[in-house]
Amino acid sequence: MEALDRMTFKAYKPIFEKLEKIVDISALSKEDRLRYDRSIRNYRDTLATLSFAEQKGLNKGLEKGMEKGLSKGRKEEKIEIARNMKAKGFTTENIVEITGLSEKEVEKL
Repeated sequence: MEALDRMTFKAYKPIFEKLEKIVDISALSKEDRLRYDRSIRNYRDTLATLSFAEQKGLNKGLEKGMEKGLSKGRKEEKIEIARNMKAKGFTTENIVEITGLSEKEVEKL
């Protein structure tokens, strides 16, 4: 059991899977049973924590991606509107006022 304390978490999985198949828990001494139970509990807690953290990270990444995508889409829409306005003969001042783009951005179109 002391060897488990020195191992990385990733190395636990195959060990616990094998232990579950071969160990007869009822044959363990009370002390070994407590250690085994504690190790299993820690392992499962860590798995749950990692799963939660992964899901939280995914959700946060999706949220940021959506915000970026919406922002980019709005900007592209403003540029398209400004192009159309410029083609219809609107003044740069009017385009800036209506779209919220800078004069420099409008002049580049």
